[in-house]
Amino acid sequence: MTLGSSLAAGLGLEKLRGATLAEVDAAAALQYRVDRKYLVPLDGAGRLVAYLSDSHHVLDLGGRRTTSYLSTYFDTEQLGAWRAHAQGRRRRWKVRTRLYAEDGLCRVEVKTKDGRGATVKYALKIPAAEYGELTTQSMEFVDEVLDRAGIPVTAKELSAAAEVRYVRAALADLDHGSRVTLDGALICHRDDRTAALDPGHVLIETKGGTQPARADRLLLGMGVRPVSLSKYIVGQSLLTPGLPDNDVRRLARAHFTTEAHPAPLPERILAA
Repeated sequence: MTLGSSLAAGLGLEKLRGATLAEVDAAAALQYRVDRKYLVPLDGAGRLVAYLSDSHHVLDLGGRRTTSYLSTYFDTEQLGAWRAHAQGRRRRWKVRTRLYAEDGLCRVEVKTKDGRGATVKYALKIPAAEYGELTTQSMEFVDEVLDRAGIPVTAKELSAAAEVRYVRAALADLDHGSRVTLDGALICHRDDRTAALDPGHVLIETKGGTQPARADRLLLGMGVRPVSLSKYIVGQSLLTPGLPDNDVRRLARAHFTTEAHPAPLPERILAA
């Protein structure tokens, strides 16, 4: 059983109606949104999926209900993006290339957080062969977005800092424009070290407006509280020597394991 089919079975995704990518994008693209994150045991995540089965659809790509994600994050030599998040600054940013492995689709993405706490994401489609690097076109795109957001960083200051891999299921409320993503098999990789999320847990993200969505209210009723947890911030916090201790690292230590000399990571699965 693949990681994707294992996550789909554990979450009970067969209980949900399917939706195409076009339907999800039309109803819930949400490039400007408020994100809330939760670390939930797999059985609890399965209960949430069952509760949402009457209002949410699952993204279905030709019968496949999960997607393998690979994300390479870029940062300055002083880890400016990491420090902005770890220190809780109001204006934060991330730059990454993201590969949707089974589909062979790739984008360079820039995420910023405005003064009101909302996340704004901009994306540029690039060839899959450019995953993990910033070409001239990508650098121009990054510079434009960061400059417009008032972030005093340029693309030439950035280099690949860490890679994150996971399997994602995406749910959407097509009537109200909110989304829920559920990520499992999460691995952060830097140099010769990895940090892996406990396989018995799922990272859930709700993406909607300023008011909590139905999924947030259901999680609250299950006794689950939101956490401040970024995949990239967790990876750097656990895998980079000498970084100051922080709340993210203390939370991550309870749910992540690290290895100094891990086995080779799975090969990228590119669409034919």
